[in-house]
This record gives sequence, C-alpha cells and structure tokens, in this order.
Amino acid sequence: MAFSERNASSPRLLALLLLTISVANQAVAIRFGDQIPNPTEDSSDHPLKIAVFALGSFWRSEAIFGCLNGVVRTTVGYSGGSKSNPEFRSLGDHAESVQVEYDPKVISFRELLEVFWSSHDSRQVFGQGPDVGNQYRSLIFTNGTEESRLAAVSKEHEQLRSRSSIVTTQIQQLVTFYGAEPEHQKFELKRRPFLLQLMGNLPEEELERSSLAAKLNGYAAELCPPKIQNQIQAKINEIVRKGWPVLREI
Repeated sequence: MAFSERNASSPRLLALLLLTISVANQAVAIRFGDQIPNPTEDSSDHPLKIAVFALGSFWRSEAIFGCLNGVVRTTVGYSGGSKSNPEFRSLGDHAESVQVEYDPKVISFRELLEVFWSSHDSRQVFGQGPDVGNQYRSLIFTNGTEESRLAAVSKEHEQLRSRSSIVTTQIQQLVTFYGAEPEHQKFELKRRPFLLQLMGNLPEEELERSSLAAKLNGYAAELCPPKIQNQIQAKINEIVRKGWPVLREI
C-alpha cells in the first residue's frame, strides 16, 4: 500500500483517548472513552471533507482507510447506481462503497487516491479477487471539478503503470451515498470481541461514528501500515499488562 512519509510515521493515531477501568464480578474491563475532543473533529474554521470510493468488498475497504492519519470516520454503504434506498440483498446497480470523512489539513484527496489505487486491482473486470459481481466494481466518486481533475490524472498515471491491460476504474460525480445496514459497519472490528470490550462495548450508533473504532477496524483486519499496526498492538499489550487508566500518546 502506498502512503506518504507523514502518514506512515505519524505518532498521533490514538492520542488523547481516555481509558477508565471498571471492575465487575472480579473481572477488569477497560474502556476507551471516545468522548474526549479529537484534534481532527470538525469545526467552523476547520471543516472536514468527504470522499467516497468503491474498490471491492466494503468490509475490507473500510478497514483500509480507517487507519490513515487524518481520517476521522468511515462508513460503508452503496453508491453509483439508480435504485432508491438500496439494501445489501437488493443493491440494484449500486457498488459497495466506503465514505471517508477526513481532515484535509492532515491528509489530502490526492493521498487518498494513492491508497485507493494501491489497495485493489483496478484492471479486474466485474469484481475484485474472489468477489464477483457488479457491486464490487472499481469507482472513484468526486465532488466538484478539482476532485474530478485529480481523479482523472491519477487514473492516467495508473494506466501508464499498467500498459499491458486496461484500468477499468470509473470516475463519477457523487450523487447519493446510502449508508449500509448496521451489521456491515466496522465489520472487521466486530469479529474481535476483545477489542469491542476494550472500547466498553459501545452502542451501535456510537460505534459507527467513532474515530477510534475506525482505526481499530483497520487494525483488526491487519490492514494498517505496518508501523501503525505495531504501535496499536504495543499499546494494547501495555494497557492489558499494566491496567493504565489513561491511554497516552503513541
């Protein structure tokens, strides 16, 4: 996966997230308090941006983007089709997509495009890997002229690197993003009950919007950049071993 030097080495992925320890039935539960203001939270003078990509299964796609420094939230859903209110069992002509809410002062749309291209096979037709079907096609959704230009330039560069086959990725203006059903959000994280317990078993709606959950979802799928993956693992090991009440900067 291609990352900028800044993203690959950032030490501030899980900073300022409070841990409270509660004891019940002589068992220790560690809670990551996700209520402390995040440095990348939206504000009137520091707006976040949204990017939407389709690159195969949205379970994997969400995990890929969740770990990136500057990504605040991720949501899986459906885009690129004409059917109103699609559902997982009735997608119509939509593609499985991931919506990435990010801080443009930390990570740019251009850098997100680099991750997009390096994280799937843009030459594969009608699917990705073992997942076959129109819902798994490759798409970049854009907001405005500048994003369309950046997407087109990045596609040209990708085609130059792949002269023997055609890049099948489509570029479309984003019309509507339909959020997927709750059971599909943070899918990889939900397969790791221990991590959910560390977070305090958050309610579904809170889990979907959690910046920490987005990062741990990538960690659970082992799709974070290696250095970040190791940092998170080391911090979890330290918390469990010492029972620290506060998760300090990594």
